[in-house]
Amino acid sequence: MPFIEISYKAYWPYAIIYTEVRFVKLRRNYKDALQLRKEGLSYGEIHRRLGIPKSTLCEWFKRQKWSQKVKQQLIEKAKSGSLKQIPILAKINKKRFERVRENARIEAAGEFKRLKSNPLFISGLMLYWGEGDSKAENGQVRLINTDVDMMKFFRHFLMKICKVPSTRLKVSLYLYPDLSEAKCKIFWSNSLSTPTDQFYKTQFIKGRHPSKRLQHGICGISVQSRCLKEKILKWLQLYKVELIKKEAGIV
Repeated sequence: MPFIEISYKAYWPYAIIYTEVRFVKLRRNYKDALQLRKEGLSYGEIHRRLGIPKSTLCEWFKRQKWSQKVKQQLIEKAKSGSLKQIPILAKINKKRFERVRENARIEAAGEFKRLKSNPLFISGLMLYWGEGDSKAENGQVRLINTDVDMMKFFRHFLMKICKVPSTRLKVSLYLYPDLSEAKCKIFWSNSLSTPTDQFYKTQFIKGRHPSKRLQHGICGISVQSRCLKEKILKWLQLYKVELIKKEAGIV
């Protein structure tokens, strides 16, 4: 096939026409975008309506003071809308969490029938009744004491009865200033088979008697779980009823 020489000059009129058409279209797009921006629309809304890239819109309007005012108005409007949504979302979440907690209490009632003859269950429950944190709202199942065997037993109760993985257990230490934090940590870590990276920051006791009064300090074992807290409190409630019935000779 022979080579055909094409003259650029033959096409330049078409290039001019194409450029002019494109320029007219660009001006029309700019005019439409300008009107929508002045009406208070965001770049995203203008993009969805006209198909103009946000980067182009930004380039067109970023130096316009009135456009910056529109931007600020949109931000304030978004903030106002978010603030109005907060009480609604809080109400929805409250209902959802209450359903979760109610399900935990229902599950606990079914488990109580199966566990109430288990010595480990009853012992752990009585221990928590006497020494445990009873405030449901904080969602923390926690027991604090100085007795090593008691703390070992409570850890066993949490893992065997409550099915809490050992990695979720946290340890807290409460020490007098003259006790060695490092030695106390090693002692409780070995006693409870819990690595020190699962220890909370040690709290030091400040009072009239800063001297060594407890050899290894005070130890706390805890797990953060509102559902488990609801279960334990439900078990305690059911066991109290059980005790009353036994006392009255009903059971």
